[in-house]
Amino acid sequence: MAGFLRGKQAGIQNDLSAAILPGLFAPDDQARFGINSQIGSLAYDPVQSLLAIGTNETSFGSGQIYIFGQNRVQVVLSLPRRASVKTLQFVSDRLISLDSKNELIIWDLATGKKIANYSPPGVVMALVTDPMLDWALIGLQSGEVIAFDIDREKLAPLRLPNFWRERNPRSRLLSIVSMQLHPRDIGQLLIGYTEGACIYSFKQARPIKYFDYEVPVGAPGGDSDPLATEKARKPRLTNVFWHPTGTFVGTAYEDASMVFWDPKDGRIVMARTLTDCHVDKPGTASTAFGNTPGTMAIKEPFARIAWCCKDNPDDTGILIAGGVPTTLPQKGLTFLELGPTPIYATSTWPILTDHFQAKKQHLLPTPEGAEIVDFCFIPRTSPHFAGAQNPIAVIALLTSGELITLSFPSGYPISPTNQLHPSVCFVHPFVTSMAVTQVERGRWLGMTENRQQGPPLVRGGAEATKPMKRFEARNIIQMAHGDGTVRIWDAGHADELENSNVLQVDIARALARYDDVNITAMSMGSSTGEFAVGTATGEVVIYRWGGNKLYGREAPQETQTVTSGITDISTRAEPTLKEGLQPFILYDMTQGPVTALKISDVGFVGMGSEGGVFSIIDLRGPAVIFKSSISDFAKQDKRSSFIKKSGSSQSSGKDWPVVIEFGVMTLEGDNYSSIACFLGTNMGKVATFKILPQPNGGYTAQFAGVTALADKIISIAPIVADTGKPAAATGASVGALRTGQQTHGTLVVATQTEVRIFKPAIAKGAHKTWDNFLCDAATVTEFEDSGFALVGVFGDGTTRAYSLPGLKEIGASKIGMLDKTRTTSAIVTSSGDIIGWTGPSEIAMISVWGTGKSLPKSLDKLFNPQAIVPPRPTISNIQWISGTQYVSPTDLDLLIGGPDRPPSKRMMAAAAEEDRQARLGSPGSSRIPGSQSTEGWGEYMTRQLNERTEKLNIMGDSMDKVQENSAGWADDVNKYISKQKRNLVLGGITGKWF
Repeated sequence: MAGFLRGKQAGIQNDLSAAILPGLFAPDDQARFGINSQIGSLAYDPVQSLLAIGTNETSFGSGQIYIFGQNRVQVVLSLPRRASVKTLQFVSDRLISLDSKNELIIWDLATGKKIANYSPPGVVMALVTDPMLDWALIGLQSGEVIAFDIDREKLAPLRLPNFWRERNPRSRLLSIVSMQLHPRDIGQLLIGYTEGACIYSFKQARPIKYFDYEVPVGAPGGDSDPLATEKARKPRLTNVFWHPTGTFVGTAYEDASMVFWDPKDGRIVMARTLTDCHVDKPGTASTAFGNTPGTMAIKEPFARIAWCCKDNPDDTGILIAGGVPTTLPQKGLTFLELGPTPIYATSTWPILTDHFQAKKQHLLPTPEGAEIVDFCFIPRTSPHFAGAQNPIAVIALLTSGELITLSFPSGYPISPTNQLHPSVCFVHPFVTSMAVTQVERGRWLGMTENRQQGPPLVRGGAEATKPMKRFEARNIIQMAHGDGTVRIWDAGHADELENSNVLQVDIARALARYDDVNITAMSMGSSTGEFAVGTATGEVVIYRWGGNKLYGREAPQETQTVTSGITDISTRAEPTLKEGLQPFILYDMTQGPVTALKISDVGFVGMGSEGGVFSIIDLRGPAVIFKSSISDFAKQDKRSSFIKKSGSSQSSGKDWPVVIEFGVMTLEGDNYSSIACFLGTNMGKVATFKILPQPNGGYTAQFAGVTALADKIISIAPIVADTGKPAAATGASVGALRTGQQTHGTLVVATQTEVRIFKPAIAKGAHKTWDNFLCDAATVTEFEDSGFALVGVFGDGTTRAYSLPGLKEIGASKIGMLDKTRTTSAIVTSSGDIIGWTGPSEIAMISVWGTGKSLPKSLDKLFNPQAIVPPRPTISNIQWISGTQYVSPTDLDLLIGGPDRPPSKRMMAAAAEEDRQARLGSPGSSRIPGSQSTEGWGEYMTRQLNERTEKLNIMGDSMDKVQENSAGWADDVNKYISKQKRNLVLGGITGKWF
């Protein structure tokens, strides 16, 4: 009975929700976009071209691993228990993760599943892997090193003791802080302890060199305090790193000093900070920024140090995060360009020392107010040399939790638009506000911008095939970022994306300033693609799709902004954008932050500010056709404030626009239809304005009336009374006005505490009050061309659907994935999609007209078996001749895994493939039919390992007997061999000179 009465009151004769049954309201959890929590680790695989991001455990969720590929390729891996992801490393077809619970997990990139896990006996301080090896070397807080067999998924027999404790038994709290394999010789491992470092040789099964750094009396070291020079000191070691060819060893300390060593004899080549050299020499004066007489500058600790190189691994440089004085005005990454490495065999000691004074020193700047805590290189092709050979860019993680991408080594910012997944853009930098528009499919397919852009950074993976929904309007998300840019992209409906490209507009450039750019409102035309942006300083910027007349060059002269007027800003287009959303006009309201903004599809833009001013612009002029204060036309509500539930806004008495909509309908008392603009305020007023044509071809706006509701307006939906279809202002509906066609419409207006259906401008209509909860977002949605219902998101963490016009509850469902503290920012689309925040940097997309499905797992493919890891670099001929013992990966397998380790799974899979090809008679089979040999590749490798072990044992026995029988003869042989090696090296060098 109540529904029948409400229908009569609203003037709607039909039940617009008759075909919607309660069982049809079953929300599907469709997708996530963004990063669920604070980022803690980064990793990049240049072979598969994949980017991995690990997050920390926070109140918004447990740590997760995101793996991104090209376009929209994304796979999310969830840790088995709540923890933070500390380290991520790619190894061939595996991803190795280490979390804050000290659990090592091996993930299969081909399936996206966990295949093994291991909890070491202690706290893990360092993890070392290599793309070509099956071993994960784990450095523990106790100073021990253990090895985990990635291929066999079990602990290896190798266990290295704390060598520094053996060297100095009186030392305490000796923990491993850093480790790194030799870039060319995998038989050497550089281990850094809190007091020093050493090189361990797998071949000799012992440390072969120690590096113990002590700052003598009178030397400045890295300390800023002049009083520290009065005594000798040993700073705590924090990082160790190899020269890309292993020529030098680097160690870094907590006093912001770096020491470079000769690994052959253990001498110090150079000790320096970022500003001073020879800091280990007594009497050296510091020239650090801020070190004026009587003052000192405290230096930041090193966050990370990477020794990188070009295609030629002898042409090197060092990228450093941290180590700069805290008083430095500009923060960023420091790059010491060393240049070509001197030839060790022919260079004098002063030449080697001068090499580390660096040819140049660059600063890769970062945004103000944040420091870099970690970074990740983007190498062009090679995963070797610690992932730092010939990088094209570097992705840096800031203390704020944001990411920044910089070109390398120039340090220019790289926009993530169409370079990284939209989810990464949520923290690149943070998203400050969001809007969603249902844009017509045909319009969106034509919106592909043409912009100058560098080579793609992430190219791996393949997207899964999804269902196609061709005739639905697209969910186009507009994300405003903290740097004054807006990125626009298609979130879809969990379907195939026909246009997955991202659009970008630079609001800061359109405003001609780069500070205090805070975007507060956005709106996009559903059929025109025009875009409007409002700021906290009261400007409204309008963009239109088109070409750039100034493409490739800057404007010859600057455009001055007209205060409180309209400015043509077409010359402020981005020089790199050839075709796309171009700046059109700028309207400076100067009435406080823009709180409401709506761009129609028929050339009108409505905007309201916190100062209570409302304006309408006709883009045909462009011209302001209406401007007025809300206090001029909204009568003061005389009801007592205690019956209103909005509280603070009611008591303050201020009223400003919060919702603006355009429609075409016949207003109450008229006998013709017209373009109408509906304005909702924070105090519950709904004002209606008629937009009428003028004889001169222009338009004017007239105030038609106002209706008072209980509290803040949440949404205004103009609908056709007979069908429930949107009574929007479109080109077709406005064109029909010339023929006298009338549209009998009504408004469905939702506030925080009630919903009302009435004919504008001042009819009473039907009314329903929400129960014991507040409405945060609502709109009229359509269910598969079968009916219409009002769908809302409520403060109790639920979504509900109500019939029209009866306003009876159709269904209710919990949406616990949304953050209850941010449901006021949720958006409900006309197709029944809810897009809301789950945390600071992640949104969820929910379809209310579903079957109650949970979040589906991504079916995107990550691993490409045809992308083969290139061979690992090995020692040079000169190093081999000079006596360096070459250790192959097979030798290392034998030294770490022991002789009883069976062939790896990759070897066994290759052998099985050969067996299959042999049975089929494949031409590519390694076995020749009719031949006597039936040994497969895997069997061959097994036999070779066994034979090698036997020969090593036999050789050891034979050499023992030789030494016992003729020790003198063996000494003579050793001397002769050493002499021949020396003559060969010197002869090859001097033969070119003499």
